Amino acid sequence: MRVGDAATLPAGRPSGLAAGSARLLHGVEQALGAVCALVLAVLLAVVLAAVTARYVLGAGILGSDELAIWLHVALVALGAPLAIGSALAMRLDVFTRRLPALGQAAAAVLAESFTVLSGLVLAFGGAGIVATLGGTSPTLGLPEWVRFAILGLGGGLVVLVTALRHLALGRIGALLAVLAIGIGVYLLARELRLAADLPPSAVLGLVAFVGLVIGAPLPHAFLAGAYLAIPFGSTMPEPAMVATTVSGISKFLLLAIPFFLVAGGLLTASGVAARLVRFAASLVGHRRAGLAQTTLLTGVLFSGASGSSVANAAFGAATFQPELVRHGHSKAQAGALIAATSVLDNVIPPSIAFLILAAATNLSVGSLLVGGLVAGAVMAAALAVAIRLSVSQGASSAAASSRERWRAAYAALPALGLGVIVVVGIRFGVVTTTEAAALAAAYSLIVGCLGGLRPRGVYDAFRQAGVEAAAIGLLIGTAAPFAFLLAVDDIAGGVAGLLHGLGGGPAGVLLIANAILIIAGLVLDIGAAILLFGPILLPAVTAAGIDPIHFGVILIVNLMIGGLTPPVGMLVYVVSGVTGVPAAALFRAIPPYLGALMIALAILSAGAVLLSGPPAP
Repeated sequence: MRVGDAATLPAGRPSGLAAGSARLLHGVEQALGAVCALVLAVLLAVVLAAVTARYVLGAGILGSDELAIWLHVALVALGAPLAIGSALAMRLDVFTRRLPALGQAAAAVLAESFTVLSGLVLAFGGAGIVATLGGTSPTLGLPEWVRFAILGLGGGLVVLVTALRHLALGRIGALLAVLAIGIGVYLLARELRLAADLPPSAVLGLVAFVGLVIGAPLPHAFLAGAYLAIPFGSTMPEPAMVATTVSGISKFLLLAIPFFLVAGGLLTASGVAARLVRFAASLVGHRRAGLAQTTLLTGVLFSGASGSSVANAAFGAATFQPELVRHGHSKAQAGALIAATSVLDNVIPPSIAFLILAAATNLSVGSLLVGGLVAGAVMAAALAVAIRLSVSQGASSAAASSRERWRAAYAALPALGLGVIVVVGIRFGVVTTTEAAALAAAYSLIVGCLGGLRPRGVYDAFRQAGVEAAAIGLLIGTAAPFAFLLAVDDIAGGVAGLLHGLGGGPAGVLLIANAILIIAGLVLDIGAAILLFGPILLPAVTAAGIDPIHFGVILIVNLMIGGLTPPVGMLVYVVSGVTGVPAAALFRAIPPYLGALMIALAILSAGAVLLSGPPAP
């Protein structure tokens, strides 16, 4: 169930309580959406002002970076209630859908209980910090507890929105059960102390896995798992969980994520992205499987104007699915092609996945982006071959003349220029990653407004980007307590020892690491898998002599392939949701493209082994 669905009442005359709750829920959602859009706009203005002062006036703005970080925390906190029902909520419902009606209802109650529990942890953990933390920010002049209190407020709003969703649908009994379980477990875990051989990080992982299986949002499953690890010896109390969560999202680099999201949204809303389609068609539309090849090339080009595979999947499904079907492709084949080509968005820069990896491992963003260009080229070539071999349809258009191609290229320049700004600016150290993302967002806003984008379209793009950024930021933040417990329990050291014991040289270690990542990609969202397995596997692989940048690129490619594999396959579900084609049918049509991407992964892995150095002593 999505957040927006909560305001839609069942057929028949709704009760007074349900109707009132639906109106209140709608008002809360509208207000939070407007606040998210406003916070993101102010955040963009702050960073752009700092960029202008630094590079034009030669002087910085005192406290601008800290203010931007605090605004990002506020964006995540206030967008968290809306993110519950977004496409990036990281809910896994493939198992619960197979249950009978009664089992699905029970699983839904348990899943919502995870959400209530995590909301209580944020709310009371934030209150604990407010009561004990002193000091004032030297640059902003604000009490230090403010940003923690904002996240606590977000936790309270998560509980409120969850309750209103049930009341709006008349599910009072389910709501009482959700609150009873969530509050009961919260109070009980504060008092229990249990003896167990499992380390706290393992308890957290098991609880989070249970939450994932029953359909709880993954960030809430992480936070609930961290709280339930306390009775098993965890040394992280509630306030420390909130502090660690805030610390996880208080990185200037992560501000690039909402900026890239809003840049892609503005280009799509303004119609500039559609020019990429015409340019791609002028280059390859006349060839065999011309429309399929156009879909692929558009995915490559759109990757330079976006950083989100989910955005590309939604755009491709709305743009290409009807045309592919009209030209003789089956609905499943068309959807599978769109899902497969959208993988490239998180590999070809600018890539949100590389930003998350860099934040988790301190790898160079510029080097990762260059590696992404190489990997994207290999993957695109593999997909082109797969399309050539598996698609029997002919050309979709007559061959374009040189003049028509130049005109299409000229029209697409605004979108193509965005990728140039980002990659060149970051790689050559002209601007930081976040500054480049802010410039990209400003560029997209100017291009969109010049192209006739109306204020409502601008608002919608900022609101959607704010909610999506909140979902990603909440995942990054709530994974931080897990990462802390993994470090305390030295899980990375144990994995490193296991890999070296089993794998031996670089080829063996990388093979095992790839196998682990493929399995992780089957059941985990890419963001969660990066945050969990990046810090664990990177030391072991680099100790075997593999270049860390090479492995970082391989890790992203590997996990992006997981976006096409059941049972999670987020990209498949996005395409299914937009086109109405059942996900099961899309999964059955994926193998030709999945095989091509696995070959590309093997080529990249072989290259990393050939370029590896001697293992660490």
